[in-house]
Amino acid sequence: MTLAASGEAVADARLPPKQAAWMRTLADRARRPLAFAVALPLLSGLLLLPQAWALARALQMIVVDRLPLSAALPSIGLAGTLLLVRAALVWVAEHAGQHAAESVKRSVRIALFRRLLSAGVLWSRARASGELADALSARVETLDGYFARYLPAMASAAVLPPVFCIVLLGFDWIAALVLALTVPAIPLFMALIGWGAEAAGRRHATALARLSGLFADRVRGLTTLKLHGRSQAEAERVARASDEVRERTMSVLKIAFLSSAVLEFFAALGVAGLAVYFGLTFLGMLELRASVLTLEAALFCLLMAPEVYLPMRQLAAHYHDRANARAAVAEIAGLFDGLPEITDAPVEEAAPASAPASTAFSVGALRMPVPGRGAIGLPTHADIAPGDWIALTGASGSGKSTLLETLAGLRAYEGELRFDGRPLREWPAAALRRHILLIPQRPWLAPGSIADNLRLARAGADDAALARAIAAAGLAPMIAGLPRGLDTPLAQRGQGVSGGQAQRIALARMFLSDAPVLLLDEPTAHLDDASRDRVLAEITAFARGRTLVVATHDPVVAAIAGRRWTIDAGGQVHP
Repeated sequence: MTLAASGEAVADARLPPKQAAWMRTLADRARRPLAFAVALPLLSGLLLLPQAWALARALQMIVVDRLPLSAALPSIGLAGTLLLVRAALVWVAEHAGQHAAESVKRSVRIALFRRLLSAGVLWSRARASGELADALSARVETLDGYFARYLPAMASAAVLPPVFCIVLLGFDWIAALVLALTVPAIPLFMALIGWGAEAAGRRHATALARLSGLFADRVRGLTTLKLHGRSQAEAERVARASDEVRERTMSVLKIAFLSSAVLEFFAALGVAGLAVYFGLTFLGMLELRASVLTLEAALFCLLMAPEVYLPMRQLAAHYHDRANARAAVAEIAGLFDGLPEITDAPVEEAAPASAPASTAFSVGALRMPVPGRGAIGLPTHADIAPGDWIALTGASGSGKSTLLETLAGLRAYEGELRFDGRPLREWPAAALRRHILLIPQRPWLAPGSIADNLRLARAGADDAALARAIAAAGLAPMIAGLPRGLDTPLAQRGQGVSGGQAQRIALARMFLSDAPVLLLDEPTAHLDDASRDRVLAEITAFARGRTLVVATHDPVVAAIAGRRWTIDAGGQVHP
């Protein structure tokens, strides 16, 4: 059986066509190491034939022919040499299979990250972060056993038992017939058990993903739960989800043990049947052969009998890897709205953005739902042309941040909202990130150094560009006071810096950006008057020739804008 054929046979059985094609694509990604992982065990199995024959021949010479041990040394040496060669082949095959699995997992994770980046924030907000994390880690890791162990085991199980039976036919047709009748029963019963194993695997994957999402969400909101006295109730809910995972795990293990028991039964039946047949033949109680049965032929058949079943035993040992992998693929397909494309194209980097040629934004009858607060509305038509500077004013909580996030493509909306003549919801997330830059009230800072966070805006920015951006944002004194300067690490979500410092880091990131549209939410809220005036002058200089929409309560900041939009207490926007 060829590598492609084995992969196709496994992938296609009861698997939706798109998922089967995707798994074949994954196998193609690691074609060379996977070919070694499949071919070398086959070669090792074929070398078992001369090894068993050499050992049987040596025993025939010593026990029956009464020859000295020296006469059997060549056969013993051949058997020992073949044993070492086979061990080396198996070792190389295992490493090749692991290399193939690592290559596949790396390709899948890159593809999933690409899907996450291209889908945008609206898509990711609709999904539990714990489930996404579980898919990227545990679900992808499940593919390891399928490619590293199951595919090679399936190829060996498909090729070696028939070959061994054909070879044994030349030594004893009764032995070959017994093995030929018992071996096919094993995959039949394994298939019957496998249907239940796959269903149990999917239920286990679903329960595990549910627990991951639930636990991550509750840990993130632990403070809120404590304040509202709901921590104990949610702890009990997590405990119930954990019990469900335990029950699903035991169901999978029960099926795995059942399949092993079926395999061992048929293997023991076949080997015991051969032993009884040869024993009765040597005692003269059974005369089914036309020729005399030699010890060499009987020993060869008995030595090979367990090896006929060995590929099936290995397949059974890794059969759950197949069920788990198929369940993981189905889980990924459901969570990511289809399976991601596996490609060699590099992850798209932020390229310099050019200003749109026509109207930057065109708004008409816009409505932005806000959970628990109704909606923010802009009932009339309004345009934001390239180069326009607009101050967005209104009371706290009126919806200024909601409007900015909607313009940035981070919130769902109803009505008409076009950017550069195209509906905003039709823009790819990566393209919007190149053209539109949003600085929220609480900027997001990634774990890593300050320099790493600044280079999120421009990956190739040199130290001189970083220094200019830092100076423009008023960060230079803070950076100078840090022992490691720009290499100072930041914790998760920017822990370790104040709100004002985080705002300045975000402003410095803006000064490195080439985005033609700037959306700023209270950019000077944490600054004193002198710092505000200095930073505001830098923003004014940087925004020249760009589109600027700034939400603010500060009349000094609002005064730099040529136009003003106001949001009233009812959530209506008045351009």
